[in-house]
Amino acid sequence: MVGDEAQPNGDIKIEVTGLRPGEKLYEELLIGENPQPTSHPPIMKAHEEFLAWPALEEKLSALHMALNINDVGIIRVMMKELVAGYTPSDDIVDWVYLEQEAEAQAIDAGG
Repeated sequence: MVGDEAQPNGDIKIEVTGLRPGEKLYEELLIGENPQPTSHPPIMKAHEEFLAWPALEEKLSALHMALNINDVGIIRVMMKELVAGYTPSDDIVDWVYLEQEAEAQAIDAGG
């Protein structure tokens, strides 16, 4: 039983301490530029752009092929097309290629 002013003998005491640093009082989970109201004023609905399944399936198939051959340039272009707001922050770096080159140089230097 919760212990409060109405139930002083309760075994569960609740103490309200307020917000902790960085803690939010409420969350906004809506993404998009044009939220629309619903019959409940605090609840909004989003109208997000999307691809119909046949078009998305075709794009995902092409993305899968690009991944299989490790064509990072095509993958980056496709991600920009498929993910609204995606902007890559750095140049393309092929870490696998760089690691293979380093290993090859180490073998040449040691052999």
